[in-house]
Amino acid sequence: MDERSERWAKRFEIPLLIAAVLVIPMLVLDQADLGAPWDTVEAVLDWGTWLVFLLELVVMLSIVPDKKRWLRDHPIDVAATLLSPPMLPSSLAAARLLRLLRVLRLLRLAPLARRVFSLDGVRYGGLLAFLTLIGGGTAFAAAEHRASEWEGIWWAVETMTTVGYGDVYPTTVAGRAIGIFVMVVGVGFGTLLVGAIAERFIAHEVDQDIQEIDAGEDELRHELREVAARLERIELALRTRRR
Repeated sequence: MDERSERWAKRFEIPLLIAAVLVIPMLVLDQADLGAPWDTVEAVLDWGTWLVFLLELVVMLSIVPDKKRWLRDHPIDVAATLLSPPMLPSSLAAARLLRLLRVLRLLRLAPLARRVFSLDGVRYGGLLAFLTLIGGGTAFAAAEHRASEWEGIWWAVETMTTVGYGDVYPTTVAGRAIGIFVMVVGVGFGTLLVGAIAERFIAHEVDQDIQEIDAGEDELRHELREVAARLERIELALRTRRR
């Protein structure tokens, strides 16, 4: 790809990463069959994520110099867009499972994911965890027919923090599916925090070591200059005596 194509590809990285991640709760809602209003949420996620993939496909094919080569190099991108349109009828259940191809985009976006889920990307992980907490708790309350959404949010908090008091637990397939997603996000965000804190301490120690090395090099250069000056004075003195 030329420079213009690479710039546009980088612009699509974050939207595609978000879209690929949102496919997971979309599939959970689709399989849970919670009814209104979750059917509407699932439809919005389905159309929204698919339109992001479609937009990337259209834009990249319009600007890349070699369209055939781009299609050969991006088979998952093409398949995720062409084989998983939201307008597929609900009777084609097997075909609708092809939406999993959108999740596979995370493999190609792995380098970006590593940058996002790093010390600088903690805020993105925190935002994802917060949305999962609120959305997962609300969905759990609806799936388990709880009296209050706050009960679902309480369950999401103790699930994400791996406390697990056992006072609230899923009894339906939909609730357990939501629980799996909430647990994965919770454990992932905890791991992210631990890694970010460790990286911060390590980076601080590395900076200190670099500063110490730089200071040692400066001191060594200063001593070498003094030794060179002394040798020069000794050489000058020897020349004076010979005369």
